[in-house]
Amino acid sequence: MVQLIQAKDVTLNQLIERFNLQRIEDGAFFPEWQNSLPTLSDLEKQSLEQVKEEYLHISRYPLLEPVVKMVVLSPLLHLAGFYRPPFYIASEQEVEISSLDEGTIVRGRIDILVFQPTFWVLVIEAKRADYSLTPAIPQALAYMLGQTEREKPAFGFVTNGGEFRFIKLIQAQTPRYALSDLFALDSRDDLHIVLRVLKNLAELVRLS
Repeated sequence: MVQLIQAKDVTLNQLIERFNLQRIEDGAFFPEWQNSLPTLSDLEKQSLEQVKEEYLHISRYPLLEPVVKMVVLSPLLHLAGFYRPPFYIASEQEVEISSLDEGTIVRGRIDILVFQPTFWVLVIEAKRADYSLTPAIPQALAYMLGQTEREKPAFGFVTNGGEFRFIKLIQAQTPRYALSDLFALDSRDDLHIVLRVLKNLAELVRLS
């Protein structure tokens, strides 16, 4: 009997056991969040400070996912250039993947998908501000496993507005993934690093 799991409920252990997913700790596997990051202009830095001030102001009350997307995520995607060619944006994109033995199906909807017509660039899973990012990681990985282009890497970005983390997945042969460090909006320069990583991913895609 086929087991159906909603992506929001999938665990990392289920992905490991049923899809043979492997975590890679070698920093050389995921250099895109660490090496050759672009510099930010003064205007971009000012825009990030405004995002930070607005988030800290409204976060005095509980923030739901739509507010996190509007106040934090949308400005970051704009500044990174993901609203311009060659990229496209989709919301609530439905994804379904089957386990190796086809005994398990994981189904769900991606919060925000940044893509080119040929492959996905970034899967974004947003959570409300008082949620940990820990459960968002297997959820994002489940969506990333649904990409049909297996030779090129897929990147994930999870946030609750106050914290951010990047994911890289390569499916060729055995599915392998790695995580970036955890970045926090209220740390002095972390939001700058987040935007620099996003800009770097956008540029790498443009040059590929």
